[in-house]
Amino acid sequence: MILSHLSPQQAGRHAEFRAFADRSLVPQADRFDHEQSMSREVVADLVGQGYLGALIPKEFGGLGMDWIEYGLLTEELGRGCQSIRNFVAVDDMVAHSIHKWGTEEQKQQWLPRITSGRTLAAFALTEPEVGSDAAAVETTATADGTDIVLRGTKKWISFAQIADLFLVFAKFEGQHTAFLVERDTPGLTVEALDGLLGLRGSMLGRITFDDCRIPAADLVGRPGLGLTFVASSALDLGRYSTAWGSVGLAQACLEASTEYAGRRAQYGTEIRNHQLVQQMLADMLTDTITARLLCHHAGVSKERGEVEAVNHTLLAKYRASTVAVKAAADAVQIHGAQGIGAEASVQRHYRDAKVMEIIEGTSQIQQTMLGQFAVRAVRL
Repeated sequence: MILSHLSPQQAGRHAEFRAFADRSLVPQADRFDHEQSMSREVVADLVGQGYLGALIPKEFGGLGMDWIEYGLLTEELGRGCQSIRNFVAVDDMVAHSIHKWGTEEQKQQWLPRITSGRTLAAFALTEPEVGSDAAAVETTATADGTDIVLRGTKKWISFAQIADLFLVFAKFEGQHTAFLVERDTPGLTVEALDGLLGLRGSMLGRITFDDCRIPAADLVGRPGLGLTFVASSALDLGRYSTAWGSVGLAQACLEASTEYAGRRAQYGTEIRNHQLVQQMLADMLTDTITARLLCHHAGVSKERGEVEAVNHTLLAKYRASTVAVKAAADAVQIHGAQGIGAEASVQRHYRDAKVMEIIEGTSQIQQTMLGQFAVRAVRL
C-alpha cells in the first residue's frame, strides 16, 4: 500500500476503513451496479460508523475528521464501491456548505439530520445545457413576498431519486445564489435517469422546479455567493473525494489483476510471469502510489490552510482520475475475456473510472486550470 508517511493514528483509521469496505461494500458493489440503486442498509452501516458528515464538528453529530483521514476513508469507499463513495461525497458537499455558509438555524436544523442519515442530501448544480460552465445556470429564483419561487431544471443529480434535501443553485435577481429545498415541496418533481455508463448505483435524476415555492429563510449565504463561495468550496471537497476515490479504484484494479495473474496460466506458466503483463502490473503499481502521494500532499495542504490547497487538489484529481482509467483498462486487458463479462468487477471499474474523468470538473477543465497554475508556480 506504501502508506509509511501516515501517523500511527492515521494508519489505524485506514485499517478500520479498509475492513469496513471489505465487509460492507465489496460484497454488494456489483449488485448495486446491476440494480442501479443502493440499499438503505448500507446507509445505516455508514451512519453506524459515523462516516456521514465525517468532516462536520462533533457538536453537529460529525466526527470532526481531519483531511488526511477523510481522504483515506474516501479511498477505501472508492475501492469498495464508487457509487457509495459518491453518495458520501454529495452528502458531505451539502453538509459542508450548510456548516460553512448556512445560518445558525440551518445548521441546527439540518446538520444533525444529515450526519445521522435521517436526511439524505443531494447537490443540484448541473442542468441539461449547463455542465462545466456553472456560471451559465438557467434556473431562476424570484422573490414573492416572504417566499422565493424557483423555476427551471437540474439534470445528472446524484441520488436525486432518494434525496430528502437539495442544495439548489439558481439566479436570484441576476446573482448566483444557493437554496435549500425539501423534497416534498410542491412544484418539485424528480425523474429517474437510468442506463448510465458508470456509477450506476448513484441513482441520478432530473429535477424540475415548476413554481416551486420555498421560504426566503432557506437561502444559503447571501445573494451572489452561490457560485463563487458556496458551490466552489463544495466542489473542491467533491474533487478531493473524487481524487482519493480514483486511487481506491486503481488499487482495486491492482489487487484484482495481481490475484488473477497469479492463478491464470497460459503457455505453461502463470501470466504474471509474462513480461508484458508484468509491465502493466508495474505501471499500475507505480501510478497508483504516485496518485496516492499527490492526494496525501493535497490533504496536508488543506490541513495547513495553504493558499494553493485548491490547486493541489486539482493536481490530485486530474492525475488520479487519469490513473484510474489506465489502471482499469489494463485490468480488463489482463483478465482478457473474463474481464468483459457481466460478472467481472473489473468491467465495472472500467466504466466507473471513465466517469471520474468527468465529474467535479472534466480532465480538460482541470488541464486548463492547472496550466494557468503552472505559469504562476514557475514564476514564483
